Amino acid sequence: MVTATETRTRAARAGLLFATFVCAACGLVYELALVAQGSYLLGDSITQASVVLATMVFAMGVGSLAAKPLQRRPLLSFAIVEALLALFGGLSVLGLHAAFTWLDLYWPALIGIALLVGALIGAEIPLLMTLLQKIRKQDAGSATADLFAADYIGALIGGLAFPFLLLPLLGQTRGALLVGMVNAVAGAAVAFFLFTVTAQRRFALAVGTAGVLAVLVFAFAQSDAFLRYARDELYEDPVVYSETTQYQEIVLTESTPLVGGPTDTRLFLNGDLQFSSLDEYRYHEALVHPVLAGKRDRVLVLGGGDGLAMREVLKYPDVREAVEVELDPSVLRLARENPTIAALNQRSLDDPRVRLVTADAFTWLRDARERFDAVVIDMPDPDSTATAKLYSEEFYSLARQRLAPGGRMVVQGGSPYFAPRTFDCIDATVRAAGLSTTPYHVNVPTFGDWGFILAQAGDARPPLRLDPPEPLRFLDEPNLAAAAVFPVDRRPTGAESPSTLDDPKVLRLATSEWQQY
Repeated sequence: MVTATETRTRAARAGLLFATFVCAACGLVYELALVAQGSYLLGDSITQASVVLATMVFAMGVGSLAAKPLQRRPLLSFAIVEALLALFGGLSVLGLHAAFTWLDLYWPALIGIALLVGALIGAEIPLLMTLLQKIRKQDAGSATADLFAADYIGALIGGLAFPFLLLPLLGQTRGALLVGMVNAVAGAAVAFFLFTVTAQRRFALAVGTAGVLAVLVFAFAQSDAFLRYARDELYEDPVVYSETTQYQEIVLTESTPLVGGPTDTRLFLNGDLQFSSLDEYRYHEALVHPVLAGKRDRVLVLGGGDGLAMREVLKYPDVREAVEVELDPSVLRLARENPTIAALNQRSLDDPRVRLVTADAFTWLRDARERFDAVVIDMPDPDSTATAKLYSEEFYSLARQRLAPGGRMVVQGGSPYFAPRTFDCIDATVRAAGLSTTPYHVNVPTFGDWGFILAQAGDARPPLRLDPPEPLRFLDEPNLAAAAVFPVDRRPTGAESPSTLDDPKVLRLATSEWQQY
């Protein structure tokens, strides 16, 4: 027969293990939020993840050692550790954003926050182990197994909740703040409900927890205003639209450079400029029309979810079908529903000839069986691991397999002036995929000197020519012929080796070259 004491003991153990589960989930969310914030701000997700995880694991070890003297008062120490962890972990994303925006101290802030949060997480386990043994003595192996099982399962739930629940519904800033509130409540609940504490300590704990929750709730309520203010600092022009999606941060700005002149609308993805409405036609005409000078019944556009490349494709009445593959559905929705962008792309994505596909381009190419006369690859620059794979030999090999006989492909290759080695590497990678290439470049005032790579299967280099149904705003035959001529100091050398999934050389080149400007 189970006694009332045994029932209370089992309930207390279950409650403490559940608290361990919740605290572990919160701790992993803090880690992932720091990685995600760094990826959005700087782009290089592998570096961000490596620095955050290595620093936090090291700090967890330090925190575990530092918790040894705290085990003399485990309950009070645990309550204080959880309150501090909830406060600093919940505010970590806001703090990192502020350091990046106003102080230019991103890396010191990232390392400092990771050390602090990691040390507090590391202090949890020794204190929880001591509290577990206070409830009921058991051998060390069994106690460790129970505690770590709850901890690891909590980490699993936290790891899944962040990308699939918190990020889509709340964003990384509000998600971290909400998790901080949960963390504070879980820490206080251990002392309030699982152990007997004096009235004085209960009051102090209640006041401390209420204070932490008040700060987090206030930050949660003001987070939108904070982020709007931060965006206004980061972007030169007024922000008229912003959204943080599962994949990236989308920002739209508007300004009027000259009194009475046209409005300049600009789209940024993770802080990188995608187009300016004042001169985007130069970029998109140069990207699309040379590759469509030939058979063009079926056209594939990879990336370019803003619909501007598709606008140029649809100028040809003999294009029978055009497929648009875009990863982020929010970009497609913005391009179709935002009045300014929809007018700019002439509602190209609503054309009956267009088939929209929301998918990762790499995965879609691997599974596709269709053939196309022309493939337009209009991807963001390869300054992150997520985009670097879209500039790999493997990716271009998959794209080549989707070319119909005689088909052509074009790739935006970045700036041959600001990043000449990156441009050369992209050209080498396309050639390594079994294609012959013709590099060319044009001047886009917003971007500067910008390059493209026209490619086709076989040994013959594809000719640069035009066949538009009507004159273009920017590009004509003489301009296109001149586009194939590079100055001596920026002429493609062919000396770079290809970029692959295993060795993303293009990522290292892109980040190093652009950092100089």
